[in-house]
Amino acid sequence: MEKLRVTQIKSAIDRKEDQKRTVRALGFTKLHQVKEVEATPQILGMINKVSHLLKVEKI
Repeated sequence: MEKLRVTQIKSAIDRKEDQKRTVRALGFTKLHQVKEVEATPQILGMINKVSHLLKVEKI
């Protein structure tokens, strides 16, 4: 499975509640945190939903 490096670059403050929950479900608690995740369809859908808050790089 392909791996992705995901970084939160914008805050979830003043966003819709479902976007806040999605960012939290991806494991982000602070700005500029970096997570390495596998590119499953579920994760890709979550990333797509809040892509304006994240930076995604392929590993």
